[in-house]
Amino acid sequence: MPAASTASEGMSVGVILGFPPAIAKELQRWRASFGDPMAGVVPAHITLVTTTPTDDWEATRAHVREVARNQTPFMVTISGTGSFRPVSPVVYINVEEGFDACVDLHEKLQTGPLERELPFSYHPHVTIAHDVAPESLDEAETVLESYKATFPVVSMGLYEHDADGIWQLREELDFGTETDDDGGTSGTKTAADADANGATAPH
Repeated sequence: MPAASTASEGMSVGVILGFPPAIAKELQRWRASFGDPMAGVVPAHITLVTTTPTDDWEATRAHVREVARNQTPFMVTISGTGSFRPVSPVVYINVEEGFDACVDLHEKLQTGPLERELPFSYHPHVTIAHDVAPESLDEAETVLESYKATFPVVSMGLYEHDADGIWQLREELDFGTETDDDGGTSGTKTAADADANGATAPH
């Protein structure tokens, strides 16, 4: 994990919920099968905060830590497919159980140093195909319409957009626990820890 920066001018951050490794890898294989070039670099996840600029890293980190400390673990069930077409060429897996918890987390996170007006309403989802041929989007929406998985969510990842345009995991923050001054907590890890360093932007 990179050391915390003291100067954060021009920094952008994102916050995501990672998945258990087995589910994350299964969904990445599906995403690759639809020809999505991001399959190998974007781990399966649910975005809580998409690309958001901040000029105060320490305040941002403290804010995200506080939200995590006050959050209890919850269950997520992802099931069936949907699409943002024609607005955006995206097919996704729906978040069913845990939808409201994700919305609540998003609303708490997108305040204080991360407050901004979004151009769209927040909709928790798991992208499974993005910016590929229309027939591949159709295939993704059809093939995974009966997909279902349930798992506990116990932490969230805080990411920084680095100078090379890569999203780097800065801290994996366990829900309901205190953190130290140097980094995240050391409890149960999600797929974000194993797979997300060097990932592209959460979306």
